[in-house]
Amino acid sequence: MIAMPPADQAVLARRAEIVVALRRIVPGEGVIDAEHERRAFECDGLTAYRQLPMVVVLPETTAQVVEVLRYCSANNVKVVPRGAGTSLSGGALPLEDGVLLGLGKFNRILEIDIANRCVVVQPGVTNLGITHAVQAHGLYYAPDPSSQIACTIGGNVAENSGGVHCLKYGLTTNNVVGIEMVTMDGEAVRLGGKHFDASGYDLLGVMVGSEGMLGVVTEVTVRVLPTPPGARALMIGFPSVEGAGDCVAAVIGDGIIPGGMEIMDRLAIEAAEAFVHAGYPLDADALLIVELDGCEAEVDHLIAAVEAIAARHGATSCRASQSEEERLLFWAGRKAAFPAVGRISPDYYCMDGTIPRKRIGDVLLRMKQMEARYGLRAANVFHAGDGNLHPLILYDANKPGELERAEAFGSDILRLCVEVGGVLTGEHGVGVEKRDLMDTMFNEIDLNQQQRLKCAFDEKSLLNPGKVFPQLCRCAELGRMHVRAGQLSFPNLPRF
Repeated sequence: MIAMPPADQAVLARRAEIVVALRRIVPGEGVIDAEHERRAFECDGLTAYRQLPMVVVLPETTAQVVEVLRYCSANNVKVVPRGAGTSLSGGALPLEDGVLLGLGKFNRILEIDIANRCVVVQPGVTNLGITHAVQAHGLYYAPDPSSQIACTIGGNVAENSGGVHCLKYGLTTNNVVGIEMVTMDGEAVRLGGKHFDASGYDLLGVMVGSEGMLGVVTEVTVRVLPTPPGARALMIGFPSVEGAGDCVAAVIGDGIIPGGMEIMDRLAIEAAEAFVHAGYPLDADALLIVELDGCEAEVDHLIAAVEAIAARHGATSCRASQSEEERLLFWAGRKAAFPAVGRISPDYYCMDGTIPRKRIGDVLLRMKQMEARYGLRAANVFHAGDGNLHPLILYDANKPGELERAEAFGSDILRLCVEVGGVLTGEHGVGVEKRDLMDTMFNEIDLNQQQRLKCAFDEKSLLNPGKVFPQLCRCAELGRMHVRAGQLSFPNLPRF
């Protein structure tokens, strides 16, 4: 028998010690340490990156989360929070020397407050589950990511998720009014509540979109809205994606704020139509779906106005929904675009960047040029109203070099987004996917200031480390500023 090196023996001993400690806190089946069972947690929706976690813990109460984090903080154990695992940026990618803290058992709706139009939920409740819980009262939860049937509200908070209706009704940050969170040192904190305004620093705004790096959310209070009295959707075909993009800018420029505006290019149209049979125009190079909501007279007026704008921008077809079932069918193809594209390609890489609306046509044209350069196709579906692009780069991971080309293609798309005045992400987050592109948008001073905020919550950088920031440093280093020639400068930080 070959003797195990002392270093490996020490790692195994430490792992065994951590497992025993976690089982004292979360008894029964709440701790998973068998390798074949940990495999279920080795990646999130960004499946190109995989890592087996050291151990998985599945607490059921806030008190257990507090004790887990206190233990990990005291013993310098890294922690990665995880919800449903639908993240597309590697935000929930585990660490081989870290605990994966799964919140799947936090799946209860705690309170429905109709008078205050609020719902208090645990983070494991699905996005669509909130709407289902209140729809009998004529209410709904507005942010609706395409994965809303599976993604959870805790993950939505972590990534500040949007959806097809975010143009008019806002992202997660505009619809969350309170949270309960546990800090890395095991302190339970409440931010916000059922009220819409709070005094002091906007720590709730800091937490929404923080990608699990500042604290673990254990409860969320969201606002729910009255269901609009009526809604109709327009399905408009264009001979070019540039024309569809120009139409989007014109609609917003005319002061019309639709409930939703989505664009799909020819490849996405063909895939979605074959999958859902929504009646999409297969002769169009671009499809624009526009939803108008409100009272019947208002909706009819806006439908006519948008039809006129579309005609001025070269629309080749325009069809308005005549029933609620038809409106939902129009949207079904768009919301099923990701699985639909999965039927025409062995693999795809879903990107997420945001650009000014007026640059939609320019950006899509340059992306077509990139397709030729990289020898890969891209199906485009995106939230046109707020310029949030979701290109799906098609590739085959079994062909050597294709994944690397897809990643390079995606990086160039994100650099283009920043170049035209946009940002690296709209709702998927930075995670590990965009981490090394952060310096295209932020300089060293910007990044250092952001890391100082993390240090205020997580001094040891134990919570979801290795995500978002392209450089890793100790909080003590960030605290030292050197004055040279009357200017502030900061020490160089080592790369990962």
